[in-house]
Amino acid sequence: MEGLLIGCGTFLLIGLFHPLVIKGEYYFGTKINGAFLLGGFVFAGLSIFINHLIASILLGVVSCCCFWSIKEVKEQEQRVLKGWFPENPKRKEYYREKQAE
Repeated sequence: MEGLLIGCGTFLLIGLFHPLVIKGEYYFGTKINGAFLLGGFVFAGLSIFINHLIASILLGVVSCCCFWSIKEVKEQEQRVLKGWFPENPKRKEYYREKQAE
C-alpha cells in the first residue's frame, strides 16, 4: 500500500508543479528560480531529518520537483517567446529584449 501511496503522491506533486512553473514564469520570470532553489534545499533537508518513511520520500519528491522546476522555468520562457503561452503584458519589454538576443 505504501508504494501506491507514494506513486499517487508523486503524480499529484508533479501535477501541482506544472502550473506553478507556468504562473511563476508569468508573474516573476526567471527570478522565481531562486525560490525553487531555496525550496529544493529546504525540502531536501526536511526529507533527511524526517523519520517517517512515506513523508520523507514525498518531501524528497517535492525537493526534486523544485530543482526540476528551475529547468522548466527556462523552458517555459522559451515557450512564451515562441507564442505557445501568453506573455505577461507588464513584462512586455523583457520579452522584446529576449527576442532580440
